[in-house]
Amino acid sequence: MPGSSDENRSDPIPAVATSTGLVHRRPGFVWLLAAVLVSALLAAALLVTRTGATEDDLRERSLAALQAQGINGVQVTMDGRDATVVVPAGADAQQAREVVARVDGIRVARATGGSVDVAATPSPSPTTGGQTEAVIAPFSLVRTDTSFEVTIAVRNQAIKDAIVTEVQSLLKDGGTFGDKITVDPDSGLANVTAVTGLLRALSTATGDASVDYDGTTVKLSGRVSDQATKATAARAAATAVPGAVVANQLTVPQLAKPPVSEACQTFEARLAQFTAQNKIIFLSGTAIVNDPSRPSVVKAAALLKSCATTRVEVAGYTDNLGSSASSLPLSQERADAVKATLTRLGVPAERLTSRGYGEADPVASNSTAAGRVANRRVELRIP
Repeated sequence: MPGSSDENRSDPIPAVATSTGLVHRRPGFVWLLAAVLVSALLAAALLVTRTGATEDDLRERSLAALQAQGINGVQVTMDGRDATVVVPAGADAQQAREVVARVDGIRVARATGGSVDVAATPSPSPTTGGQTEAVIAPFSLVRTDTSFEVTIAVRNQAIKDAIVTEVQSLLKDGGTFGDKITVDPDSGLANVTAVTGLLRALSTATGDASVDYDGTTVKLSGRVSDQATKATAARAAATAVPGAVVANQLTVPQLAKPPVSEACQTFEARLAQFTAQNKIIFLSGTAIVNDPSRPSVVKAAALLKSCATTRVEVAGYTDNLGSSASSLPLSQERADAVKATLTRLGVPAERLTSRGYGEADPVASNSTAAGRVANRRVELRIP
């Protein structure tokens, strides 16, 4: 336009010259692109950090699992969830790999060094029901009052040494140890904790006891001290041979029942006789024992204290003069009152229960005054 110039333009958007003309710059687009790049870099850094933390955790738990099985001097390196186990010369690489493969979170475990170089094998998916266990050779553990005999194949010398140490600690003075432990890296038992647990359970036996594994069933027999030891032995057997049938034939001594005193043997008959000869009667409309009945309550306390093991119910009743709505709570008050008196006279409260029955079960006709008096009562009986 005439008179116009670039200096006088008010264009807020700078232009860039191209081969086709002018293209306006978009500052907002530049900032958006920068934000996306920064977010991507932060996510990548976080992923690297998290992966490192996961690897450290898996490495530490793998080393702890190896040490728990008596496998020391091992190096574990991680590549994500894949583990490489380097074992020292003479150690069982197969066992080390199996231990690490069982660690939760490990995807693949490979072992090198030692006596065998074991290729990587993926750990089983936790949703498929567990890994395939190595075949374990039959074994037996036998305990008598004076000896232990252990016939078993184990994976390595360290496990054997641990079992020998455990047996020696359990032997009584002068006891003998039949050491028939062999080392078999292929079919030997690898869980030393389970074996020592079985040995400790057998050490509590009263008399002879044994654990025998025939290839399919672990049989436990003998007598042990209590139910807790019996259950502990069964769990140890299941851990020692995963998947095997556990036939727990261990027995526990029955607790001898205390002898019953003559007073308790005759208590029920004496209580029936007391009820026939003594009445506990109440004033009309109250939970107050009448004067003639007070000695009967004292006699009842003496009778109950003669046999300290029998529980007794204090049953309260009424006549039929009141409504059922009032009779039932009144009968309960009468039962509670006699229970409280018996307790004050030395009968333990935990041996007594009290219950009101209202006007139920009359012992006499309510059509006469004497009958109604007889029905306003408390009875003592064995529930």
